[in-house]
Amino acid sequence: MALEIRRWMTTVENRIAPGGEAPLRKVAAIAVVKNPAAGRYVEDLSQMTADSEAVGELLARIAVEAMGGLPIESYGKGGVVGIAGEQEHANAMLTTTFAEPMRLAVGGAMAWIPSFTKLAGPGVLIDVPLAHKDALYVRSHYDGVSVTLPPDTPAPDEVALIVVLANRGRIGARVGGLKASEIGGKDGLR
Repeated sequence: MALEIRRWMTTVENRIAPGGEAPLRKVAAIAVVKNPAAGRYVEDLSQMTADSEAVGELLARIAVEAMGGLPIESYGKGGVVGIAGEQEHANAMLTTTFAEPMRLAVGGAMAWIPSFTKLAGPGVLIDVPLAHKDALYVRSHYDGVSVTLPPDTPAPDEVALIVVLANRGRIGARVGGLKASEIGGKDGLR
């Protein structure tokens, strides 16, 4: 049984950087799905996990297209569960099964994908974290995308699943640490 996608949407933010730095593009792709466990307790959430793969593939494709051919350096994921569900429902849908299509869509990635989930009513704001796709400890890429859901989303029986991408780190990042230019090789470091 597949997750029922009720709608999807995309946001794109472009920021001009001073001093000749490359502009920053942040993208959020959101799919609103019917929560098959809304209103009842379900012990085994593995079917939701398995069914999330198709949603992950869709969101990865939409997000990469919205990047407009820019290189992708950062990613993240998030979810908002409507109030007839449990926060655990979004976590069940945002596992490796959901995320692996995103890794493939961005040309392969080695780092853990940061995520954030919550239970909330419609129209809520969620800050979805970003981190470098190949090495978690690249401080310049610790960032996020703020997504405000529409005033009727999520409905009590829905879950909003979110994928975020960015083409670079924060504008003006200068707190030191591992640099994106120092990443490479099998273990993510040169």
